[in-house]
Amino acid sequence: MSISLDVLNYFLAAILAGVSLTWILLIRSMWITFRDSPFLDRFEDKPHGKPMVSVILPARNEEGFIEKCLSSLIDQDYENYEIIAIDDRSDDRTGEIIKKMASQNPKVKYVLAGPKPEKWMGKNWACVEGFRKAGGDLLLFTDADTVHSRNTISLSVSHLLSEELDALTVIPKMLCLDAWTKITLPVLSTFLHTRFSALRVNDASKKTGYFFGSFFIIRRKVYSSIGTHEGVKSELVEDGALGKKVKEAGFKLKMVRGEHLVEAVWARDLGTLWHALKRLMTPLYLQSGKAASGVFVAVLFLLFMPFPVVAYAGFFYGVSFSFSFLFASSLLASGLIYLATLLDAVKGLGLGARYVPLAPIGSAIIIGGFASGILKAKSSNAVTWRGRTYSVADTVQDSISL
Repeated sequence: MSISLDVLNYFLAAILAGVSLTWILLIRSMWITFRDSPFLDRFEDKPHGKPMVSVILPARNEEGFIEKCLSSLIDQDYENYEIIAIDDRSDDRTGEIIKKMASQNPKVKYVLAGPKPEKWMGKNWACVEGFRKAGGDLLLFTDADTVHSRNTISLSVSHLLSEELDALTVIPKMLCLDAWTKITLPVLSTFLHTRFSALRVNDASKKTGYFFGSFFIIRRKVYSSIGTHEGVKSELVEDGALGKKVKEAGFKLKMVRGEHLVEAVWARDLGTLWHALKRLMTPLYLQSGKAASGVFVAVLFLLFMPFPVVAYAGFFYGVSFSFSFLFASSLLASGLIYLATLLDAVKGLGLGARYVPLAPIGSAIIIGGFASGILKAKSSNAVTWRGRTYSVADTVQDSISL
């Protein structure tokens, strides 16, 4: 066996030792996040008023989800609220469903969004259109594929006012409707428990600010002062950008867990999953191509490389000590990826362990989606979302700090 091959094996083993150490730290962070993150329904309830809440619900091509979402919002136990449901020029029956439900319940107000201006993302435009019709002192933004428990609004208002917050966002239960998402999301979301964990968002000394688009409630004056959605009009990850602006402006933001109270769909099939992954990487690349490429390489080694390397080293196991050493290193790294995926699938997503053995496939999908996001970032069809295609090459993308 050549010396150069032994050197390569030891080099790979050293990299995988670093990967293993990183995963140990990530798993530790995940566990602390699950253990210590606050909950929406656990707080000291103090006397407060019942301010008007405007629920702002943008919807485009959501005929399969909008009725269930609206029904859960209509059935809330909070009294002083309105639902502003915006049809963002849908191509399906979304608008018809909203109109019908608005005619049956006075709390629902139907709004047809005007033609989307240039350089705007559709959802951001629809949110501003809804805001213009809203009369509440508190604004609750949610998505059309989200379902709310009956006391979600009352809990969020009480939590926000009792703790004198400026904004509150809720981590929902992420619903996985198809097998591809069930395989992929547990691998991907292991990172959410570190960089974008509730503990980091709630720590005033950290710069991390983030909203979950499926549920965040914010004081009207705060929303206006950060420029509304107009201030993030071209952002692909607008909820992240808004949360970041709130935190940077010095307002009091809190993230809480609410998986038992709010359910949201992350992706619906392989196509929407693929585009969601692209939307995560494209903003990073437009901020800094070099930095985003570095992140991609890091994710490649963290999520994917241990699996092919363990197969390679296992095939030549025993040929030389370097192969045996590499096999042990890659096996440890692969095992830690499985452990992290299992932890997130069970405690984070409530999926159980059924899809965990397919983690390498999920890792490959993530790498492919991220690569596509980089390669198409500056193209005329960088992102396709809800039937619209966007070019974002000359837009500002500041949702995530590199």
